[in-house]
Amino acid sequence: MQIEVVSARFRNGVHDYWFSPNGLVLNVGNYVIVDTEKGKDIVRITKGASLVDESKIEGALKNVLKIASQKELDEGEENYKKANSLYPEIKAIVNKEGLDMKVVNVESNYNFSRLTINFTSEDRVDFRELVKKLADKYKTRIELRQIGPRDATRLIGGLGICGKVCCCKEGFGINDYVSIKMAKNQGLSLNPNNISGLCGKLLCCLAYENPYYVEALKVMPKINSKVTTEEGEGVAIYNDLLNKTVSVKFENDSSSEVKSFPLDQIKFKNDNK
Repeated sequence: MQIEVVSARFRNGVHDYWFSPNGLVLNVGNYVIVDTEKGKDIVRITKGASLVDESKIEGALKNVLKIASQKELDEGEENYKKANSLYPEIKAIVNKEGLDMKVVNVESNYNFSRLTINFTSEDRVDFRELVKKLADKYKTRIELRQIGPRDATRLIGGLGICGKVCCCKEGFGINDYVSIKMAKNQGLSLNPNNISGLCGKLLCCLAYENPYYVEALKVMPKINSKVTTEEGEGVAIYNDLLNKTVSVKFENDSSSEVKSFPLDQIKFKNDNK
């Protein structure tokens, strides 16, 4: 069975979520109020109505309630700013409580019926008393959410070692599995400073670029294996995976010589597949 859905994105979000259009005609760019498990909030439509298989929908499909009015958008903007301004105050309260947690940011939904405090910590934190104090102080529902270093970097943002905005801030790599083997595939230095992002974890872009390198390695000779060129036999000592060239070392009586050859100009036994 297929169900009609629209795709929408929350403020500061990088992923789209499905909602039922609930009979409304919605266009990309519309701001609408939706029902969520944590209350009502404003989202932006990123894709119009389409049909998806019911089996792909996880949990109950929430409804779009209405198109947000300008008054509601203005209210949301004010409350978003209000929540952000509470960051120093809430951070000071957390420090006074002596809790081992680092407040990353403070967010609210559009009508300030929920205040979400994102934090990182090496351990589990008992913040029940803190929640009571904050709820009493700000007269709204308080949610403390422990997040990982990747999500913290996504929320804060910053520039990676490449000079561009962090992949996670742009919506890339967050759900990708990243391993040290990917760095090896790409011939990168395994120095942690060279392959780690601002979050201290392996660079998200390793996963993004890895499929190309995996396929390239399948057609290249193994390092230190024998290859045959038009100039004779030698040993492959380096593969340029981007340009598909191979550096070959020739041994002779007087010296060792290294030359680079395009992949299609050498022959070798392929054990990489």
